[in-house]
Amino acid sequence: MKSEFMLAITQLSAEKNLPKEVVLSAVETALVSAYRKDNFAPNQEISVKIDPITGRVKVWAEKTVVEQPSDTRREISMADAAKIKPDVQLDETVMVEATPYNAGRIAAQTAKQVILQRLHEAEHSAIFEEYSDKEGDIVTGVVQRMEPRQLFVDLGRAEAILPAAEQVRNERYRIGQRLRVYLLEVVRTSRGPQVVVSRSHPDLLRRLFELEVPEVLSGVVEIKAVAREAGYRSKIAVAARQEGIDPVGCCVGLRGIRIQNIMRELNGEKLDVVSWSSDTAAFIANALSPAQVLSVELDKDDGIATVVVPDKQLSLAIGKEGQNARLAAKLSGWRIDIKSASIAKEEKLTKVEPSPEAEEEAVLGEELIPEEPVAPEEALIPEEEAGAEPEPVLETELAPPETILKPPVGVGAEAAAPKLRFAEDVLGPGPTKSVSKSKKKKKGATERSADDGVRGRRQRRERETFDEEGEEY
Repeated sequence: MKSEFMLAITQLSAEKNLPKEVVLSAVETALVSAYRKDNFAPNQEISVKIDPITGRVKVWAEKTVVEQPSDTRREISMADAAKIKPDVQLDETVMVEATPYNAGRIAAQTAKQVILQRLHEAEHSAIFEEYSDKEGDIVTGVVQRMEPRQLFVDLGRAEAILPAAEQVRNERYRIGQRLRVYLLEVVRTSRGPQVVVSRSHPDLLRRLFELEVPEVLSGVVEIKAVAREAGYRSKIAVAARQEGIDPVGCCVGLRGIRIQNIMRELNGEKLDVVSWSSDTAAFIANALSPAQVLSVELDKDDGIATVVVPDKQLSLAIGKEGQNARLAAKLSGWRIDIKSASIAKEEKLTKVEPSPEAEEEAVLGEELIPEEPVAPEEALIPEEEAGAEPEPVLETELAPPETILKPPVGVGAEAAAPKLRFAEDVLGPGPTKSVSKSKKKKKGATERSADDGVRGRRQRRERETFDEEGEEY
């Protein structure tokens, strides 16, 4: 019987994955509750001890030493107490073995419930201690069941929760699928420890590199920063602690085998491994890869980095929906303003201000510009009016002969001699050509109308003769 009892204890400890000592302690606590109901006083101190080798159960009860006991459950005589402890005194308490022969049915059911409760609490405590030490590590689990807002993953001893906020948007999960998840936190609740895991945390990428790249695990290559947009693209900055080691090459691996394994685990998420540098400008230029960077200007007061790239690589530097620039900003910790080379050149030209020497030369140049001479009245006549023929002047508009013949004062005789003008010379020839043309046109029109009439009469005559001949035939 005793051997069967210990066999049951061993089997129970194996099923619950608990140490044998924990199971024995739970059974001892349950037996205390069971024996107290039938054989001992309600407030009496008792304890149960189980021999781990033989499985024998002993119950010890606390009793007070008196000369003549009135309640045998709580008191013991001086003679009986001296057998247990020779130097015992009156009113002293001693532990006396008082193992009952058997327990009742109700006591047995109480013991069963207490045993299950104690084992459950011990199991929860063991799970909490085990997984609390694994916070921040990668664990492997199997998808057990799915709900609209969360996913339950079986980790073996515990059931983890994958909330919707920690899932990757473009990933599709199925029951029975094996997943590597990042253990986010372990929380004690009334129902036991609650394990929360994540698939979108940036440290999941860091732990995957530690698993796949031995140099990262040993510390020869250090991961300086990680920027991730789960399911789409991630950037990771690495640096070597030992000279002669290429950190990017170590992470990529021979023919890209290492980084391909990580991408396969992340369901095809794109990964950019860049080299970290203590020079902030060089590090920002590396973070914007695969785009080429011409120059980087840093504004340390506002934390803004102005980056100039070639015109053809502006879209590559920004990325799809600004993804490349956004990840580079997260990786470096700077706000990045990307400009093309042509726009940067135009802004530089507009911002250039003239020097004081150039301003003085401009002022002197304005003073030395000669004034343009005032043109005479004849020069102010428009070109069209200058090239046009003079308007005809009628005889009535001519000045009186007195004013014409009168020479101006101070002018010589040759200059003062008037020149007579006639009306024919002033008016010029009439529009004879235009009239002749119109006449010719009218004449031609009358000739054509006459010919049309003759032609029409001839056609009518021919038609009449044809009709007469046709009637005769």
